[in-house]
Amino acid sequence: MSNTSGTTGSPAGRIQVLIVDDNAAVRRALATFLLAFEDLKLVGEAAGGEAAIDLCLHTQPDVVLMDLTIPGMSGAAAIRAIRGRWPKIQIIALITFQEIDLAREAVEAGAICCLLKNVTADELAEAIRAAHASPVDPPPVETATRTRITSDLRS
Repeated sequence: MSNTSGTTGSPAGRIQVLIVDDNAAVRRALATFLLAFEDLKLVGEAAGGEAAIDLCLHTQPDVVLMDLTIPGMSGAAAIRAIRGRWPKIQIIALITFQEIDLAREAVEAGAICCLLKNVTADELAEAIRAAHASPVDPPPVETATRTRITSDLRS
């Protein structure tokens, strides 16, 4: 059943999460993190933007973890497409320290925040919960204010 009304389908308080990253090892690590929390449920994994859009149609996640440097459709383009079709799905952009300049683009595309990929399981869970609890359309603020990088930037 497709749902284009912008609503998502969380069963019984569990936050449904979709992971989008072209690196299978990163997807597996993030999926493993999610298993540690009773309130988080992995509903799918995609290696690219087109597949992410298809999975959003079929799984109706609450939160998408989106790599910005995926092949084919860019992460920012996928964020725009998902938020345009399903505005209630919140998207957390995943970046590396070398990609921090992409954070602004991600937030402008509709990501609720950005996280460095080296987050801890607790930081990831906290960010997912905060994104899920956030208003669908937060009031416009400076991009730098909405961009939250949850990690220690030490090398």
